[in-house]
Amino acid sequence: MTILIQNGHVIDPLTRKDGCYDVLIENDRIQKVAEKIEKEADRVIDAKGCYVMPGFIDLHVHFRDPGLEYKETLETGGKAAVRGGVTTVCAMPNTKPVIDNGDKVAAVHERAKNESLSHVIQIGAVTREQKGQELADIEGMAKAGCHAISEDGKSVMNASLYRKGMKIAKENGIAVFAHCEDITMVEGGVMNADENAERLGLRGITNSVEDVIVARDILLAKETGVRLHLCHCSTADSVKMVKLAKEEGLPVTGEVCPHHFILSSEDIKEDDGNYKMNPPLRSKADVEALRQGLKDGIMDVISTDHAPHAAEEKNKSIAKAAFGIVGLETSAALTYTSLVKTGLLSVMDMAEKMSYNPAKILGLDEKGSVSEGKIADVVIFDPDKTYKIDKNTFASKGKNTPFDGYEVTGEVAYTLVDGKVVYER
Repeated sequence: MTILIQNGHVIDPLTRKDGCYDVLIENDRIQKVAEKIEKEADRVIDAKGCYVMPGFIDLHVHFRDPGLEYKETLETGGKAAVRGGVTTVCAMPNTKPVIDNGDKVAAVHERAKNESLSHVIQIGAVTREQKGQELADIEGMAKAGCHAISEDGKSVMNASLYRKGMKIAKENGIAVFAHCEDITMVEGGVMNADENAERLGLRGITNSVEDVIVARDILLAKETGVRLHLCHCSTADSVKMVKLAKEEGLPVTGEVCPHHFILSSEDIKEDDGNYKMNPPLRSKADVEALRQGLKDGIMDVISTDHAPHAAEEKNKSIAKAAFGIVGLETSAALTYTSLVKTGLLSVMDMAEKMSYNPAKILGLDEKGSVSEGKIADVVIFDPDKTYKIDKNTFASKGKNTPFDGYEVTGEVAYTLVDGKVVYER
């Protein structure tokens, strides 16, 4: 199968191409990128007025499969991913059963080849059953291609055990993805600890719940030498600590989610479970620090923490609703609208943080770039389309988002995975 993408504005963080080029794809590879390509193709796509970027790589999603398929499946999650231009996802291990050995990682990878339109990299747990008592089969999971371990949904509170897990991850050449939350300090909190929580009569979660574990994990990464990726950073001090770690030359990266760089606790006007997420929406000062951290290159990645739930789990008070927000189908538009249109980031920056940097963190040398010889995971993005987000159109089973009705600019027109068009609007 040969596909020729014509007249598009190619954005490639690897080669720094930023202009009008044609892209020739043969089978699963990009064969040629040039100003004008004259060649017969099985399909020609006119990308005039659109950006042609490397497919987005989301380091942080919950596909809920196996065991929680009423929330999401590999199939529905894959459809949601490609609709948002996401061609590779890292699925967190807090499923039922927990993904804590090599056989379980391999089983998800094998199923995903047949069931998901996007590539799925299954992340392994740090501890068995995520109980925090004994280490999971980290070596076996690394051999099965997990690329990283994570206790996502919680932190490993036993620092000694965590350090041992980090050492094994380092020995096996994989990263640690850290959910930073000191569970002993949460104390029943459900939203940011500030006057807005008081206004709604809800218990708060302080910034220190995140910050003390960020500090601990950076120090453990310094000692063990493991690659540490800090998930869903939400506080100003998290940004400061990532900056300090990088200045010291430590292998530490950080991600920010669209809900954390757009919304603050002040946007929670009423007691609505769709605004409940972990970590919570923080203060306006935290939001500004996250945005500046992205602009300054301190924060490397934009991910979603896509966390689908059934309607009955979210349509209730914040006090009783499940934590989580879906994001795969909205992240590109929200990023473009909030960061690129406002001039905070360039389109090249967007491609770096949503594709190139995630590929580097995972060690995926053949992804994250629209250049010759790379795997043909490509997104064609229309920057002029303005519309309102409608949760009822989502391919995901989860409709839990506070962005329903939110006006955005920018829409995925085509998504290609392994040189095949898997989504077109």
